[in-house]
Amino acid sequence: MCLFTGGIPPIFTPIQEVYSSLWTRIKERNRLFYQRYPGDIPLVKRIVRRLKDRPETLPSGGLLTARRFLQLGISLGGSPSAFASLHSLLSTAFVSSNSNENDFTRSFLKCMDSLQPFDDHPVYYLLHESIYADGSRHSNPTSWAAHKVFQKMIEESPKFNYEVTSIQDQKDITTLFFGEVVFPWMCEGDYAELSDFGMRALAHALADKNDWEKLYNEDRIKKALTTKNGISKAVAAVYYDDMYVDFDASMKVVKELDDLVHVWITNDYQHSGIRDDGAFIIGKLIGMLTGSVGTPS
Repeated sequence: MCLFTGGIPPIFTPIQEVYSSLWTRIKERNRLFYQRYPGDIPLVKRIVRRLKDRPETLPSGGLLTARRFLQLGISLGGSPSAFASLHSLLSTAFVSSNSNENDFTRSFLKCMDSLQPFDDHPVYYLLHESIYADGSRHSNPTSWAAHKVFQKMIEESPKFNYEVTSIQDQKDITTLFFGEVVFPWMCEGDYAELSDFGMRALAHALADKNDWEKLYNEDRIKKALTTKNGISKAVAAVYYDDMYVDFDASMKVVKELDDLVHVWITNDYQHSGIRDDGAFIIGKLIGMLTGSVGTPS
């Protein structure tokens, strides 16, 4: 029996396509955030401009740059309270509401240190893109795929470029927060624990690694998910607007596996569905497996 509670790993989608889709979903979450808190549009630009002019040293020793600040967007698809939490943090950024006084509060800087997990959990950074490195199916190496896709999107549209959007005061032009992606510059000084020589060399070596082996065996997956009488042993909750696991990539896996995974598609939850309403979601999925819940109907 196998229960997927947060989408299905995009094992049949090349890493570049994964991030092209995810950047589009990140942009949509930004749109919804600013729609709920339009007053944060000029505030975010003010913070970005201040950090572009003068980055701030954090209590941990890292450097709060504009680009590191925009990584707060990693939380935008995390829970129903994510928008309110980010809005609350932004409201504490400056000591004064006067736009000519741009000193940050100590509480804001301490929160920035504690909210970003990469220094405390460096493996999260080092192996983040390696989870897509299926040497048997897709091109190698991973080569900072999210960063390269983002650079291409900037070339195609200035709306993705915070250097441009942060200096434009029109309300219909917003500054894009990033999502759950990693960048090569994170080990170049922005994060203290990631930026020593050994860690930096390891990060780039993993990005350049070109001999990844096969991650998934499609035949064995199919065999593992099928009972002797041909009934599937796998069900999945797939969240339509998931910012972290692309819906289309999840459904591609279902099709490639000959529909051996029975899917419950919902837009009632973000990626944090199992954390927010775990008892209901697990109960529904088990009901689908046993046949007591008719989804799909």
